[in-house]
Amino acid sequence: MSGGIQNGMSYPWGHRRRFNAYPEHFRKLFGERVQKLSVNAGLTCPNRDGTKSTGGCTFCTNDAFSPSYCVAEKSVTEQIGEGIAFHKNRYRRTSSYLAYFQAYSNTYAPLDKLKQLYEEALRFPGIIGLIAGTRPDCIDEEKLQYFKELSRKYYVAIEYGIETCYDRTLRRINRAHTFDEAVNAVRLTSEYGINTGAHFIFGLPGETMDEMLAEAATISELPLTTVKFHQLQIIKGTAMEKEFRKNPEDFHLFSWEEYLAFIIMFLEGFNPDILVERFTGEAPPRFLAISPWGKKRTDQITALIEKRLEELDTWQGRLFHSPSFRKFE
Repeated sequence: MSGGIQNGMSYPWGHRRRFNAYPEHFRKLFGERVQKLSVNAGLTCPNRDGTKSTGGCTFCTNDAFSPSYCVAEKSVTEQIGEGIAFHKNRYRRTSSYLAYFQAYSNTYAPLDKLKQLYEEALRFPGIIGLIAGTRPDCIDEEKLQYFKELSRKYYVAIEYGIETCYDRTLRRINRAHTFDEAVNAVRLTSEYGINTGAHFIFGLPGETMDEMLAEAATISELPLTTVKFHQLQIIKGTAMEKEFRKNPEDFHLFSWEEYLAFIIMFLEGFNPDILVERFTGEAPPRFLAISPWGKKRTDQITALIEKRLEELDTWQGRLFHSPSFRKFE
């Protein structure tokens, strides 16, 4: 398969990009660009309200990743309407949207309340489905059965914040769930036939480069539809910022050049069947306690990663299950 692009061939995912790209999948699925619209449903998390813990994840400030229209004081309908207006300036031809319930844990409520929120979103003209971001310990079979029923008419996905495969790190960042709980939630969701996504962060305190690289094999074995990869960002005012200031030696904040080398190696050993939605997170500069990458934007970073893949004539999954997949060098 080497030289696939030069020879006019496509990769196993059916297009000529060197990774299994989320946007291309959606264009193939719907025949057009589909835009996600963030929604804040005003829910919380069990590691915030005292059920399991308080304070939330040590890295978390949700405002750093939410658009200005996405506030719980507004109704779901208002947020979607403003979101469409917001994105029309950039994506003028887009007419189909997914309601992305993004803030905190969007299955952490009684099912009747969730139905009200989701169905309000699905009634809005142009909304063709929804994505619920949540935690692995905030799902059950009753809710999954409801999602399965919705999926007969709409595009439906559940995205789990997993963040790492290592329980010691999950404890350190106050996730208040285990990796086994994440594995069980992903498998159960997939068994219900629901699109299943997961988020992971590279650079969490105490993890070595080789441990992060080894996650490629672990994550590859999960029945995931999509993944999002983020580099660790230290957000002002978080518990993690305090920890970083106190023990900076416990953190490995990637330089851009180092992250580029790392993500290429990670992709080479990563399951080619799993869609990659993004390689990095992007918080507004005013939220960052430290900004080692300067002003690089998400789309610029993706282009640079694709350029390096082409320069090295490599692609997602080239070394998947291969004994040649190596440690970070």
